[in-house]
Amino acid sequence: MIRINLLPHRAEKRRARQIQFIALGAISVVLAAVLVGFVQVAISTQISYQERRNAYLKQEIAGLDKQIEEIKKLREQTQALLARKNVVESLQSTRSDVVHLLDQMLRILPDGVYLKALKQTGNRINLVGYAQSNARIATLYRAIEDSPWLDSPTLVETHAVNAGAARINEFTLNFNLTKQDAASTPPVKPAGAKS
Repeated sequence: MIRINLLPHRAEKRRARQIQFIALGAISVVLAAVLVGFVQVAISTQISYQERRNAYLKQEIAGLDKQIEEIKKLREQTQALLARKNVVESLQSTRSDVVHLLDQMLRILPDGVYLKALKQTGNRINLVGYAQSNARIATLYRAIEDSPWLDSPTLVETHAVNAGAARINEFTLNFNLTKQDAASTPPVKPAGAKS
């Protein structure tokens, strides 16, 4: 005997495929949601970790910036102290220069020469004075050349002026003050002194 199935088997297969498709779609949606949630959690965890690291770095950078500012202030104070120390040392080393200059001027100034102004700029000395004659200026010039504390004399100008009834020469002379060891320099004889 032959059996014929008159039930709608194609409709049942179609329905079974639809149920299978819906189930697979739901499982896919759930798996996708779980995967997206997992990725979201992982990314947010990494973001929060990086934000904590950034905050820590910003805090450390701020601390280092404060230390750098303190170091800059200390360096500026050190430079200021060194500059003061150098000025004091310079003054200390040159404090006897004025004494030597005046001592040498007293020793080498010939008779008939009078000082009007004496100005020191560093080691350069500018001398303005009056002399009874040009020969006296020449004597002063040679005495400066022979002095152990003075050198490089340069006569800037000389001209005759009237002082009352007398006629005298006004002159300007430049020379250098040199550094010498006081123990090694022999005393200079005054200009015009006899040997």
